[in-house]
Amino acid sequence: MYVPDEWEVLREQITMNRELGQGSFGMVYEGIAKGVVKGEPETCVAIKTVNESASMRERIEFLNEASVMKEFNCHHVVRLLGVVSQGQPTLVIMELMTKGDLKSHLRSLRAKDPSQSYSANLPPLKEIIQMAGEIADGMSYLNANKFVHRDLAARNCMVGADYTVKIGDFGMTRDIYETDYYRKGGKGLLPVRWMSPESLKDGVFTTTSDVWSFGVVLWEMATLAEQPYQGMSNEQVLHFVMEGGLLDKPDNCPDMLFELMRMCWQYNPKMRPSFLEIINSIKEELEPPFREMSFFYSQENKLPDPEELDMEVENMKNVPLGPAASSRPPIPCPPTTSGSAPPNQPPPSPSQQTPASTAPAGPLTLGSSPTSAPSSGQVQPQAPSSPCSPGAPGPSSAQSSGASGQVASNGPEAVAQVLLRPAFTDTPPYAHMNGVRKKECAMPLPQSSAC
Repeated sequence: MYVPDEWEVLREQITMNRELGQGSFGMVYEGIAKGVVKGEPETCVAIKTVNESASMRERIEFLNEASVMKEFNCHHVVRLLGVVSQGQPTLVIMELMTKGDLKSHLRSLRAKDPSQSYSANLPPLKEIIQMAGEIADGMSYLNANKFVHRDLAARNCMVGADYTVKIGDFGMTRDIYETDYYRKGGKGLLPVRWMSPESLKDGVFTTTSDVWSFGVVLWEMATLAEQPYQGMSNEQVLHFVMEGGLLDKPDNCPDMLFELMRMCWQYNPKMRPSFLEIINSIKEELEPPFREMSFFYSQENKLPDPEELDMEVENMKNVPLGPAASSRPPIPCPPTTSGSAPPNQPPPSPSQQTPASTAPAGPLTLGSSPTSAPSSGQVQPQAPSSPCSPGAPGPSSAQSSGASGQVASNGPEAVAQVLLRPAFTDTPPYAHMNGVRKKECAMPLPQSSAC
């Protein structure tokens, strides 16, 4: 049972003006609210309603979803402004994001001529990085407050009048984009195209699975919101991802952006970067207001101690690095000698090397050159030396899953040596686990086209 509290707003304070669209529980309107924001006599708001035919259970769920928002106070998370629970219809008053959801906004940027490639209308890399930083900041705030989103996607991010992107209100667009969801085994609807392998396989949702979804959001930005894994059914996507399949590199996608996607798509969840680490790797490219508004730079964000970010190697020995790691032992990396070190890079000292049978110590930050030994005849792609430079070298489409249509896989043979990270602010090498498994046929991913 919902109990009214200090968030309760009188119905007389709310005026509905026009419909914005259908939400998870009912219609969403644009309107005016009086006295809901301190210092503002009137505020333009989004007003969520629940259908008249909704059951009591649905009405309680509607209010409980709003109650979740009461705990959040972050510039990059859409704000709850009030609730009208007395009388009918029940109303939830939200911050108005006038440009709508990010998916619709990205698609609005597409060329009017359907024969023209989407890549010709992509926003500049700096704008994409800005949006990515704002989303990552909202997600890092949620993570700090022990909240796992479980449905991060462009459709659930909202765009404000000044093009600031914020994490949406957790469920508002589920019915609008119902084709993005899939019902597995009689359970609830699942956004399988945005879900990590461990979420698909075991139903496990953590902040690291949110990071995987964030990588798919980056892919949506780079394709102006094409459907991920287009040409494959939801059932095919489910098996494809669990077996280590990855999305193709979008046409004309900057290497730095695709490198960030690939970091988020490590099969081993403990190898993925945290949202704070993602922001740390791109912070120099973000606009000055980010420093003033963000959770990342706020007093509330207490950076974890380096010891907390390092993972005990002993505890990582049994963590699977790929879909079949539990049934087959990993192929050991050949010893690295000074004669086989990459050009212009000194070989790592023995104290810096990690045995191949041991998984590396947690996700590392973007933008450094990985020290990676060959595995199974595959040469691991190198991370860009400067992640914020569009021209920085990165994995080519031939090395990854790009132009050829051959899909890279996060198989267990793709084992790399890494350096243990001494401090959060350092930028050590990032280990790539993305190779192609031998003696297995990877399902080719169809080339995407505008939908």
